[in-house]
Amino acid sequence: MADSPSFWMYVVGFLLVLGPLITIHEFGHYLVGRLFGVHAEAFSIGFGKEIAGWTDRRGTRWKLSALPLGGYVQFRGDMNPASIPDDEGLAAIPERDRAGAFHFKPLWQRALIVFAGPATNVIVALGIFAAFFMVVGKPVPVEAESQLTVAGFSEESAARSAGMKIGDRIVAIDGEPMNGFRDVQDAVMLYPGRTFEIAVDRGGRALELEVTARPLEIEDNFGNVSTIGLIGIAPAAVEHDFVRQGPLASLGLAVDHSIDIGRMMITGVGQILSGERSVQELGGPIKIAKFSGEQFSLGPLAFINFIALISLNLAFINLLPIPALDGGHLAFYALEAVRRKPVGPRGQELAFRTGLALVLGLMVFVTINDLVSLPIFGS
Repeated sequence: MADSPSFWMYVVGFLLVLGPLITIHEFGHYLVGRLFGVHAEAFSIGFGKEIAGWTDRRGTRWKLSALPLGGYVQFRGDMNPASIPDDEGLAAIPERDRAGAFHFKPLWQRALIVFAGPATNVIVALGIFAAFFMVVGKPVPVEAESQLTVAGFSEESAARSAGMKIGDRIVAIDGEPMNGFRDVQDAVMLYPGRTFEIAVDRGGRALELEVTARPLEIEDNFGNVSTIGLIGIAPAAVEHDFVRQGPLASLGLAVDHSIDIGRMMITGVGQILSGERSVQELGGPIKIAKFSGEQFSLGPLAFINFIALISLNLAFINLLPIPALDGGHLAFYALEAVRRKPVGPRGQELAFRTGLALVLGLMVFVTINDLVSLPIFGS
């Protein structure tokens, strides 16, 4: 097991991950709001009491606040950082100021302003992944046929129990063609306990085998434990070459890679909700700080890749249809588009209060979860 990073690495790593990503997220809201002529009254990194700040010539108060676990842009007409509309407050805005008020803008403009935050996080991740494909290259399997040919089995091999034999070549899993051993790993690892339809070629004869992935707890060099699925095979080869890609090809690969990560997030959340995975796998700010310090200690490439992953996570979380998050606002705008009128103020207030309680409750839960998982508690 690797030595734990120094404490300063956790602090610096956490600040270098969440600080810029939250700023970029909020700046996305701000820029699109500016594009549509909405006046921003405040731009805050963090919540709570202001620690430091200044007011620019447009009248926007830029500030750093005491609780660095988020941020917000407060546009004209917003009565609070969650942008919950208030009819009395909106009615009090003078006619001359309504052109710059968020809630008086057309529905499509409000939706784009809200969507701009998560979209900016996605753009950051795409940029990082595309840069990796251009500079480091795309992993291309060497001797793909050998990588897909079974050369051995683990001691408790689900594949061998299902009838797979040495020399069999894996062709497809659940109908998806396999191009190398990494494809086999990606198809199986996220689904411990699932039964797969694996198509193999045995001396020119096509066979279909049902293989149930065995759950296995693994521990990384820093002691982080996760559960993966294994079918228990060893390939004849696993070597990869890295081939640098052009800008357009890199962007396409970055999009595909981000979509795969998004699918993994959705699958993971679904498995937690269904009980297939433990809620202990959920993490909050403390776990992000822990992983940030660990990845920071591994060098710039690992840390930058981690930033891209967290950026996608921020976009995913913010797009969940929970009131008080960006996705909740977009859900209300979708209802408004269908109904041809906004949801009533009582309904919005109740939904936002419920959503805020849910978000705060989840934050408390994951924070306790993070604390309990720390070594100081004997985990």
